[in-house]
Amino acid sequence: MSRPPRPQFLARDSYRIRRLMDAARFLPVFGFVLVLLPLMRHSPDTDAPPTASEGVYLFLVWFGLVFAAFLMSLGLRRALDAPKEQITPPED
Repeated sequence: MSRPPRPQFLARDSYRIRRLMDAARFLPVFGFVLVLLPLMRHSPDTDAPPTASEGVYLFLVWFGLVFAAFLMSLGLRRALDAPKEQITPPED
């Protein structure tokens, strides 16, 4: 009788690192969408857009993106600089 197939197992640490790398790759796209939001919500009924509030919004988006990138870089640096354990495949 043959053994049942082994369940797929992804190591938790490598899974989290890959998801963090995916988030870091997606961050510029997310930032681009956030920067374009004021252009999409501008009402054609008014003559001029609200420059002061848009300026504050853009500054906050920029600061938030820089902070998010900083936090992601800390997590990735800690994960990628950690000493790797040698994993050997199980013998059948």
